[in-house]
Amino acid sequence: MRVRSLFLALCLFGWHSAEASVVTTLKITVLSTMLADEGVGEWGFAALIEADGQQLLIDTGARPDTVLQNAHELGIDLSRVRTVVLTHFHDDHVGGLMTLRSAMKKRDPTALSMTHVATGIFYSRPKPDGGENNTMVTLRAQYEATGAIFVEHSGFAEVIPGIWLTGPVPRPFPERNWSGSGKVLTPAGLVEDTVPEDQSVIVETTKGLVIITGCGHAGIVNIVTDADVHFGHRPVFAVIGGLHLLEATDTKLAWTADRRRQSGLRYLIGARSTSIEAVYRLRNRMGLDRKTAVVGAVGASFSLADGIHPGKIAQ
Repeated sequence: MRVRSLFLALCLFGWHSAEASVVTTLKITVLSTMLADEGVGEWGFAALIEADGQQLLIDTGARPDTVLQNAHELGIDLSRVRTVVLTHFHDDHVGGLMTLRSAMKKRDPTALSMTHVATGIFYSRPKPDGGENNTMVTLRAQYEATGAIFVEHSGFAEVIPGIWLTGPVPRPFPERNWSGSGKVLTPAGLVEDTVPEDQSVIVETTKGLVIITGCGHAGIVNIVTDADVHFGHRPVFAVIGGLHLLEATDTKLAWTADRRRQSGLRYLIGARSTSIEAVYRLRNRMGLDRKTAVVGAVGASFSLADGIHPGKIAQ
């Protein structure tokens, strides 16, 4: 199956050289999060990356129709998008996948036809009553039945020139960004569910790294540390997405901000699970302002050329 998936991937998208690519034009638009200027807000996340003429959808929101509706209201045609990344298994990040694939396939059979995931996303999450708590177990078969494929990654991988997946992130720092109540059935047995497959997207640009997280269950300090090692200490220009800091203490927020300031962070859009208060605390501690660090909203965007366009509700 892995050989077949790779073959289909090469047929659909072509073979890219292993030589490093650096993105020169970049725009990221939030399509699902709690606040909304246009469209519908929800407890979920999705964002569209447009980089040097190519596109990639990160996560698909919570409710089946949210991203489909929001993209329509924002004038975004997702039928042109071939590649999807799911950051982890939680329903509020994968809920729109089948709706989007079904709707866009009518316009273009290859639309949203390849989804990149990290090792662990299909692991069983058994409920105490014996039921299954991982939507991805059944979603896998439904998605593949449409002719689409999943590509699984165990580490860093370049999926579009200049756009990388982290795969599962090493966690040297004790950022416990998960509930602690769930269990996951791994090859080593049934253990605490730390969301081991949590991955982020990193765009290598002419101005530095742009990191997009779904929820940041691995911890933003761990994520940036991993990127620092992989990319040879390049500065982090922007972080966009969920950082899972909504329950963070003042001490943790201060530590997180201090670590991010050391990485040279210039822009921050804190969406999904970051929380409004956490964004303001981080902004103040890092010496950013309302033009460079904002709460994410549906329709908010970041571009390499112009920085953040937050929309009215978050400006």
